[in-house]
Amino acid sequence: MPQKLDTDSEELERGPSAPGAEAAPSSGSPDGAVEAGFEQRNGNGTLEAVLPGEAAVARAARRSLRGESRGIARVWPFLGPAFIAAVAYIDPGNFATNIAGGAKFGYLLLWVVLSANLIAMLIQTQSAKLGIATGKNLPELCRENFPRKVSLGLWVQAEVVAMATDLAEVVGASLGLNLLFGIPLFPASLIAGAGAFAILALQQRGFRRLEAVIAGMVGVVVSAFAFEVFSAKADVGEVARNLVTPAFSGTESILLATGILGATVMPHVVYLHSALTQRRVVGRDDDERRRILRFEKVDVVLAMTLAGFVNMSMIIMAAALFHNSGLTGVDDIDGAFAALRTLLSNNAAIIFGIGLLASGFASSSVGTMSGQVVMQGFIQRRIPIFLRRAVTLVPALVVIGIGANPSAALVFSQVVLSFGIPFALVPLLLIARTRDVMGALTNPGWLSAVAAMIAAVIISLNLFLLTQLFLG
Repeated sequence: MPQKLDTDSEELERGPSAPGAEAAPSSGSPDGAVEAGFEQRNGNGTLEAVLPGEAAVARAARRSLRGESRGIARVWPFLGPAFIAAVAYIDPGNFATNIAGGAKFGYLLLWVVLSANLIAMLIQTQSAKLGIATGKNLPELCRENFPRKVSLGLWVQAEVVAMATDLAEVVGASLGLNLLFGIPLFPASLIAGAGAFAILALQQRGFRRLEAVIAGMVGVVVSAFAFEVFSAKADVGEVARNLVTPAFSGTESILLATGILGATVMPHVVYLHSALTQRRVVGRDDDERRRILRFEKVDVVLAMTLAGFVNMSMIIMAAALFHNSGLTGVDDIDGAFAALRTLLSNNAAIIFGIGLLASGFASSSVGTMSGQVVMQGFIQRRIPIFLRRAVTLVPALVVIGIGANPSAALVFSQVVLSFGIPFALVPLLLIARTRDVMGALTNPGWLSAVAAMIAAVIISLNLFLLTQLFLG
């Protein structure tokens, strides 16, 4: 049964940076304010004895805050949370949309991807700031600041979003295994689930290791599409021009651009990112919290730049290869894999499949962590993370088991995510402008206004897409 969380409980389910972990009191040492987030209340002292390396990260962060580190060593302890969040922006659900856009309209919609990426940087920075300023995550703050019925409603929809996310990730990883090794989709989905279990198990050895593995998978995806873009021999001039020149080509291109912009916000990582920063490094005062936020902004810019590169690369690859070859009807992952094999080489298709597989494995783990955060935050309950992984795997197994089209399943998952966007974005921005909650890191008026306008545009675009889908 789900366990009721108690702030006085002796048990911490995970390490210092694990989403949903309880805070521990400062040790009183010179580095205590940072190591407070790295201490396990089990009577055995600090976490260093249990998870070697975690307290070392805390000490490195303290040195950075004191100005004793320089260069990459100064930023290094703060890197990680945004790379986990960035996985959602390169998940298998994005593959088909970006490939269809490039195949149909060439380089035309690159400016849309660039705009979406800049917006994503703003939204993820807001989520990270929430955790840094309050020491709490977005679901926890919703529970504390909204009526109970509202909080319960937000929890229910967040769980549905988490399951839809898992559906996309497992289907994507299964499709990758199927394309690479010819494994039937149902056995491939079981393998994909087992892979996610293995990645999540790394939390037992320290959250920093989990971050490193997921960041490594992001690196695999980036490398795969860097290879594809290089091999495609894209027109650099056309790429540069379309990055900065807004344009459309008929109603269909507007709809596709709307879909790309509408997918800018991934609701599950809006919840998760605040949890990843809430006790990773604990500032002792407002000045330290401001400095931590500056470091986290670097993390966000680096991670989201890589995610943007991947999404742009998908469009560039599809434009240079499929559109320029007259294959404008390539609109799913299977078709892209086959076309790459025909137009480039078997190796190009294999590398594409490896990128898809890495994306599926990484994003599946991130989806499970997000689900854990929303349950712990909204209703103060938790279930073992491996049980959650098993439960949320069931819908994907059912979809694949009944023989549903994988690409159609990916589209369905994106529709569900669209429903969840307002319920993550609106609470985030409402809380971020509340001084009683955010203190010195409260959004200034101009930023709240800009964020509100962006949120209104994103929500309107998603409502428009949903209307088009259901009413034609």
